[in-house]
Amino acid sequence: MSRNQDSKGKGKITGRGNANSKTKSYARGNAPIKKKSQAVKKSSNPDEMRLNKYIGNSGICSRREADENIAIGLVTVNGKVVTEMGYKVKRTDEVRFDGQRIMPEPSVYVLLNKPKGFATTTAESKGKTVMDLVANATSANIKPIGRLGRNSVGLLLFTNDDKVVQKFTNSKNGVARLFQVELDKNLKFEDLKKIQEGFKVDGKLIAVEEISYIKDESKNQVGIKIKNTGNTILHTIFDNLNYDIVRIDCVAIGHLTKKDIPRGHWKHLTEQEINTLKML
Repeated sequence: MSRNQDSKGKGKITGRGNANSKTKSYARGNAPIKKKSQAVKKSSNPDEMRLNKYIGNSGICSRREADENIAIGLVTVNGKVVTEMGYKVKRTDEVRFDGQRIMPEPSVYVLLNKPKGFATTTAESKGKTVMDLVANATSANIKPIGRLGRNSVGLLLFTNDDKVVQKFTNSKNGVARLFQVELDKNLKFEDLKKIQEGFKVDGKLIAVEEISYIKDESKNQVGIKIKNTGNTILHTIFDNLNYDIVRIDCVAIGHLTKKDIPRGHWKHLTEQEINTLKML
């Protein structure tokens, strides 16, 4: 008797892949195919978010606490009280918590030392802009406060904090900015005094906080402090006195200076700097 035969003469299957074999294969390719669910997941609008998340992201309180405050009517959206759970808002909506406007992200403050050749705008159609320079600073929706001309250099502050923006744009109590201005010729002393005292252009008073010659520099370089958010006033002043501006450099914003910020670089304000800024 052959080793491959039993006592009843039946042959054992020893070869793999025998044509007559009905042995099941458990190879992955032969596994039954599971049908995928045909249900289509509804895509959410990326421009919208739940109101409680919006409040939670602002840092005011947790989402659970936000729901409680929504329910008791402490939250308004575009001037209307909203008590509906799950209500969705857009980033552009005006959301107020107990009367105070909030944003769907923590407040961020970025200080840039702007180089020449960048426009102070958020419009993408204007070529190189200051937004390109701070693109990696934060994911928050920050914007520049005020303007520096494309060929002007120096400090520019970005934030998403509406209160700080209002502080700068308040014509009576705005935040002072110090500029170093280079002129095409020496500034006459009588013209310096005229700027100090203020003068009218087209019936409008043009006034500055301070102006002086810069120590150890020629008389064509002056330091001038203004509270205006733009630098158009500088051109108005010197154009009317028959001087051409060669260079404008914003060297300080309130207590903030260019120390340790090379041209073209930025930094986040420290907690102390932020607190001082809010007290100005």
